[in-house]
Amino acid sequence: MKTRGALLWEPGTRSGWSVEDIEIDPPKEHEALIKLAASGICHSDDHIDTGDIPLPWAPLLGGHEGAGVVEEVGPGVTYVKPGDHVVLSFLPSCGRCAMCVKGKGSLCELAAGVLSGVAPDGTHRVHARGKGVGCMSYLGTFSPYVCAPLDAVVKIPDDMPLDKAALIGCGVPTGWGSAVYAAEIQLGDTVVVVGTGGVGMNAVQGARLKGARNIVAVDPVAFKREKAMEFGATHSASDWAEAREVVDGLTNGQGAERVILTVGVVEGDMLEEAQQLVTRGGVLVLTGVSPALQREVKLDIFTVVLSGKRIQGSLYGTTNARTDVPLLADLYLRGELKLDELITRTYALDDINQAFRDMHDGKNVRGVIIYD
Repeated sequence: MKTRGALLWEPGTRSGWSVEDIEIDPPKEHEALIKLAASGICHSDDHIDTGDIPLPWAPLLGGHEGAGVVEEVGPGVTYVKPGDHVVLSFLPSCGRCAMCVKGKGSLCELAAGVLSGVAPDGTHRVHARGKGVGCMSYLGTFSPYVCAPLDAVVKIPDDMPLDKAALIGCGVPTGWGSAVYAAEIQLGDTVVVVGTGGVGMNAVQGARLKGARNIVAVDPVAFKREKAMEFGATHSASDWAEAREVVDGLTNGQGAERVILTVGVVEGDMLEEAQQLVTRGGVLVLTGVSPALQREVKLDIFTVVLSGKRIQGSLYGTTNARTDVPLLADLYLRGELKLDELITRTYALDDINQAFRDMHDGKNVRGVIIYD
């Protein structure tokens, strides 16, 4: 199939995305061809353009957050059929490896290869300029069609709007799960969410749904702080100093039970600032991505140990796509999860570089590419 896609030919150079002709192979065994309705603009793709996530190969077809309708299925596929509405999970889950059988689908062995540059069988499904093209997270949703491994495909109800469903492929479960699962929020907790973009805003929603008493949204962008109040935040702060003042006032100087770090790029000196907001026995959740080669971290280990604090990494919000994607869709359809409000602007595929500029400028909670 011939179509169009947004490619990175020089990852790590901030050269931007090239929208051009590509060719997608038909689905092989245990694969499905999906006609997308929409794709989210996520910071993870930008990390590859900036070099925070280094790639030793090119080109890359970006995009890992999408939803659409099954167009065609390969041999052996019984889970979905043409016409089914689906969300694409940016981390596939095989259901058979050691992590999957322990209920930790976000740590599936298949996920180790999502940046390998080839499909799970070691070959390419996408081609451009006579070369094989690697796909972000085996997907490549910066194209109106995706040939996806079945382990990354999750069925959703037909009445779920697909442009909203696209966000459930990455940003929504990553933030929501960081609060609900990784932070283990308890009823009445004080929770701080640092960074309220497309991921952090959903951490705010997760904290609200778990019954947190106080939810403090920390972001330098006034627009995002204001939006966070719509999603359930009770207080806001523009920087670390203001956040400490707010938290101290709410907790009589004791600190917050949960702090969730969801900034676009986690720098090493942020951990010390964040742990200072955490009460004794509390949890600091690290969800944002750091530069892959960063090794220097500022952290008062003495205080962390003596105060019994826990630092918890969280990938994909510690969710399980097979169960949590349908759950999130159901929460939306019941009016308990805000998705419409997450989408600040929509774009055509040809405007993808503007979409990323708007993300950097703090103009969007989430930008979304809409396909015809």
